[in-house]
Amino acid sequence: MSDFVSSGWSLFVAGVTIIGLLLCLVLLVIASRRQVMADDNTTGHVWDGDLRELNNPLPRWWMGLFVITIVFAGLYLALYPGLGSASGTLKWSSADQLQKEQDRAKEALAKVYAQFNDQPVEALAANAQAMGIGERLFVNNCAGCHGSDARGSKGFPNLTDGDWLYGGEFETIIQTIAQGRQGMMPPMAAAVGTPEDVKNVANYVLSLSGSPHNSIAAQLGKAKFGACAACHGADGKGTPAMGAPNLTDKVWLHGWGEDAIVAMVNGGKINVMPQHASRLTPEQIRVLAAYVWGLSKKAPKTAAVDAAVHRQ
Repeated sequence: MSDFVSSGWSLFVAGVTIIGLLLCLVLLVIASRRQVMADDNTTGHVWDGDLRELNNPLPRWWMGLFVITIVFAGLYLALYPGLGSASGTLKWSSADQLQKEQDRAKEALAKVYAQFNDQPVEALAANAQAMGIGERLFVNNCAGCHGSDARGSKGFPNLTDGDWLYGGEFETIIQTIAQGRQGMMPPMAAAVGTPEDVKNVANYVLSLSGSPHNSIAAQLGKAKFGACAACHGADGKGTPAMGAPNLTDKVWLHGWGEDAIVAMVNGGKINVMPQHASRLTPEQIRVLAAYVWGLSKKAPKTAAVDAAVHRQ
């Protein structure tokens, strides 16, 4: 790897660039000084019996443009980075240019989001402009996992049903978007017991939500559920502080049924919600969180708000 970051490559690029410009000049000089090979202004080359190659001088306008191009290239390389690692006399860089553009964009965005900073979540959820911005932020940053309709899919939570692993409070949603989440269900087969015990526990879990199950197996699995109660609670209603799901509400993130639960107990699961604090400003995260909050809440809306949302 050190071969690709050594100064030798920088010198190589600079050398090739300079040699290329010098060769262009040499070619131009040679072409301009080429002598007439015959008295009739031909080169002496004859094809097909009577086709002769003329040796007309290069047009002055073409020569001028060629010289201007080379001079421009020289000035450009002196002012801007082009000769390997040389930064140029203007000290310009694409990284600095990008940073300046991002700073200008943030300054412009700050003016837009300033009007939303002091509004409570209920007001934001009823603000057509804020929700229009929130919807675009959601489509650009969240729809890839949760879907454009926010209803999710297997392994990706549905944000419209009010079922929140870590709680659906506004500040909690902000924290989730900004810092991300990493949920982990450890393999619990060893703690539960035999494979038969695991199946019994799976049936007991199904019974908690009134789902179809084997009632005898469920009764046998109730005692073994104690290995799961540390996270999901003795009543199976979960622990939001840990992100442990509520097992009584029929909302299954990673698949439903005995086989799915057995696979989860045996193999465990790790799910990651990436952090967005490095991509979005705090103001953007707040508006996005209000949009997500409103997806599962009946936020007050007026006819004008509804019309504005439909137009977007």
